[in-house]
Amino acid sequence: MKTHFLKLSALALSIIVTAGANAQEKPESPKLFAPSSAFNTWSFGIHAGILAPTVISGMNDFTNWKADIGYGATLKNQILPALGIQADFLAGKLQADNSRNWGNGLPPASAFDSYETKVSYSASLSANLTLANIYWMNRVNVIRPYMTAGYGIMGYKPTMKTSAGVETKFNAGENVKEAYLPVGLGIKFGLSNSINLDMGYTMNFVDGDNLDGYRAGLQNDKFSYSHIGLEFILGSKSKTPLSSYNPVAALQDDYITRNAALQASLDADRAKHAAHMEEMNKERMRFLNDSDKDGVSDYFDKCPNTPVGIQVDGAGCEIKVTSTTTVVNPVRVVVTEEDRRIVAEAIRNLEFDFAKSTLRSTSYPTLNRVADLLKSKDFSLKLAGHTDNVGSDAANLKLSKDRAESVKSYLVSQGVNPSRIEATGYGESQPIATNKTAAGRQDNRRVEFTLY
Repeated sequence: MKTHFLKLSALALSIIVTAGANAQEKPESPKLFAPSSAFNTWSFGIHAGILAPTVISGMNDFTNWKADIGYGATLKNQILPALGIQADFLAGKLQADNSRNWGNGLPPASAFDSYETKVSYSASLSANLTLANIYWMNRVNVIRPYMTAGYGIMGYKPTMKTSAGVETKFNAGENVKEAYLPVGLGIKFGLSNSINLDMGYTMNFVDGDNLDGYRAGLQNDKFSYSHIGLEFILGSKSKTPLSSYNPVAALQDDYITRNAALQASLDADRAKHAAHMEEMNKERMRFLNDSDKDGVSDYFDKCPNTPVGIQVDGAGCEIKVTSTTTVVNPVRVVVTEEDRRIVAEAIRNLEFDFAKSTLRSTSYPTLNRVADLLKSKDFSLKLAGHTDNVGSDAANLKLSKDRAESVKSYLVSQGVNPSRIEATGYGESQPIATNKTAAGRQDNRRVEFTLY
């Protein structure tokens, strides 16, 4: 037995050295809900170990078992992170004798003194359950315990000997074919992205009482296999093996990544909107400040520092009274179709800087004609500012009011009496089109003129 253990130790050492020489860094895990094509799912393994005609639950029909070398190979397809379908192939030799008494002190009653069974072949198909991918706390599954259970067919040739050395070949030396059930436990160590060190123990329950060539009763025979070997992951080295993929850890990583990206986006938006609101307030104050309190904003006031109580025109300059003529019968105000056309054209051409109340110069020519109309016919004008629904209600209400005031300030700067103009804002409360389309939102961003 000592010789067998030395052989097995040398084999294990050579396996570890070979695997270490091929180790490499693991690639990044695939994205969440990646298809199976993003992983390596096939693997091939070779292994060797100790075959023994006994399992944890008991012996067969001989009292003293002996260990011998077994060897085999596996082919596995990983269909889920925690579940694979595995084909196992095993061969080797089993030995035992009756050199001891049974545990109850009674000597063996067999006519044979020893036996040797050559396991010509055994092939099974098993389910391989990877426990590391069930235990969610394992974020990096370098160490992966597993369980296997399946069904197989094996062929073997028992040879028995009497104490006198007479050999008897069971079944005339031909292979005995029986079904068996393999049940095992093991652990795999990820040596690299493409190589695993595999260590395991399998109990094999034979559907017959002839593995040792001796039928002693109704109890079927069994044998065990303790192995060490290498599993080679087939496929691209840039892909992650599906057996080492942890879906729960991937879900958490995806959540953390998305949350960080969303937080960064929100922080950037807050900073952007804060700067925008500050700029809008500065622009608003340019139109609202009236240092000399004459009713004309400093932005349009061409005669600053006018004394208090002096009547001024739209440019903030003092009105010189040159006549004391009193109009006894004022002309009744009549708004004609031409007047309405001038106002409608001014509405169509009215433009502001984006998200601001600053008038663009393209609006000036048509507004000048409105100013001339107000001055020549002594009309009054109501300005109503409106916006779309983009942004908060408070910001939209403020912007609509500021835009109406901006139009009023410009008309006053052209000589229109400020008392003849009323400016108000309604925000997004009175849309004339849908806010679900760009064209509809464009129509809703407007300043309406009403002559009376």
